[in-house]
Amino acid sequence: MKIFNTTSNSSTISGFVLLGFPCPREGQILLFVLFSAVYLLTLMGNGSIACVVRWDQRLHTPMYILLANFSFQEIWYITSTVPNMLANFLSDNKFISFAGCFLQFYFFFSLGSTECFFLAVMAFDRYLAICRPLHYPTIMTRRLCTNLVINCWVLGFLWFLIPIIIISQMTFCGSRIIDHFLCDPGPLLALTCSRAPVIELTISTLSSLLLFIPFLFIVGSYALVLRAVLRVPSAAGKRKAFSTCGSHLAVVSLFYGSVMVMYVSPASKHKAGMQKIVTLFYSVITPLINPVIYSLRNKDMKHAMKKLLGT
Repeated sequence: MKIFNTTSNSSTISGFVLLGFPCPREGQILLFVLFSAVYLLTLMGNGSIACVVRWDQRLHTPMYILLANFSFQEIWYITSTVPNMLANFLSDNKFISFAGCFLQFYFFFSLGSTECFFLAVMAFDRYLAICRPLHYPTIMTRRLCTNLVINCWVLGFLWFLIPIIIISQMTFCGSRIIDHFLCDPGPLLALTCSRAPVIELTISTLSSLLLFIPFLFIVGSYALVLRAVLRVPSAAGKRKAFSTCGSHLAVVSLFYGSVMVMYVSPASKHKAGMQKIVTLFYSVITPLINPVIYSLRNKDMKHAMKKLLGT
């Protein structure tokens, strides 16, 4: 795969330049410190949830097994972008190789796809727990839970595989500069030598299906949950049912509220600054906030955390 400089069509360049967040050197250092703290806090928060579920036998239930896998996925999701972004803050050339760019592209989108599937499966688990409580233990068995987890990971890593392979084989001309902090399909396709409407349409279709099918599944699940909760006679019962779903609904709202803005058109028409802000929110801020949401709203998780910390 080759990319040609605007000044010499015969010169071969070995990668791209990620502009990231252009600002003076002092600003770059400040951003490095800020995002380093965010990254470490995200690793600690999600890692704590995964460890607590692993070590506390009382949390070896489908709900918490799904949560542990979700937290584990969040660790790798933020790791697919932030370490390279941190290196670029301290770098003068902000260079990323072709292999590094497309590996980041693949893992970022695969882990994002996995997150969508996990959110849908977690909604299905809450639907069974609230709408089918008597049958829940016989339906959501350990075997079914394991199969759902495996399917989320496998489907997530297969969903965008072929389009990414095709894009990686395309020829890139002119500027090698990507006005983003990660290798995103919109800026990458803008650097190709010729338009690829079929590829753009394919990515748009896959992105739309990935977002809307799980989202509609989640909405349908919670519509049934709401109907069941409204039939509960006691106010305490309603509060308990809503508290069971509150954390997941908050996470779904944060994630889908931002990610749907970006990947539903063949080529992103948003300004580069808005692209970065929205992508930053769902790829960096959301993984940071998720552990706080789950730990603060869940009594079992708070108790297990205190037990783990010895407090």
